[in-house]
Amino acid sequence: MLEVVKAMVDAGTARIVMGNHEFNALAYAAEWPEGSGKYLRPHDDPDDRRAAKNTKQHAAFLEQVRRDDRRRYLEWFADDSAVAGSRRGARRAACWHDDSIKLVENRCGSSAPFAELRHLAAASTKGDELYDAVETLLKGPEISLVDRGQPEYHDKDGHPRGSARVQWWNSEARTLRDIAEMGGKFTTATGEPYPPLPELELSGGDQSYVYTAQVPVFYGHYWRQGSPKHRHDWTNYTACVDFSAVKGGKLTAYRWSGETTIDPGHYVTAE
Repeated sequence: MLEVVKAMVDAGTARIVMGNHEFNALAYAAEWPEGSGKYLRPHDDPDDRRAAKNTKQHAAFLEQVRRDDRRRYLEWFADDSAVAGSRRGARRAACWHDDSIKLVENRCGSSAPFAELRHLAAASTKGDELYDAVETLLKGPEISLVDRGQPEYHDKDGHPRGSARVQWWNSEARTLRDIAEMGGKFTTATGEPYPPLPELELSGGDQSYVYTAQVPVFYGHYWRQGSPKHRHDWTNYTACVDFSAVKGGKLTAYRWSGETTIDPGHYVTAE
């Protein structure tokens, strides 16, 4: 898949922005502090409880990409912009959020902000404002359920979570049920199906991530299946292009020709 995508980008027939997997790959390979034997994304470290999980998540890349090719792809990842776009059309990995975009641009001052190790280190450090901005842009914002009196849920991997992803593309969201991305087969702590969320009214802060501009945005990260559905996968100004190509689905793209609103007929798929 990497070979297909890189060839398309190199040929000028596709565009790319950094996603959380590319960022994680860079952090996994980056020794910090230099010469310490420690890495920004810990692995092979018996003193860090995150090491085993990180290695498991990164295993496919390590197994499928040979060492001599790995450096070439990492250099390509480092050249990816964390955000790209224009007044006519924009591209994002997980979320378009103006404040986070401005912070990354002001701090890093580059179209490839993580080509510099110090920026990658800051973006990997909890408590740094760059970390928060990158979390929003590459993984998407979240809303706390437990702070609103709702129970934790267990995700598809069995991990307990107290927050849900925000449907930032849903400009019509007015309640917790509207804005929380809870479409997975989530369960309660006892294994029961997670109940529908209540129609709790959102505050202004809760809605601050909702995209309201009238410029098309194309994004990934949210792992869709089947054919693109109105409001769930696309709206007049947003289109998700992350479909389940690696799990029996179809490779899906959106062929943008400069239109000012999303046309679902421009989705294209390949087996």
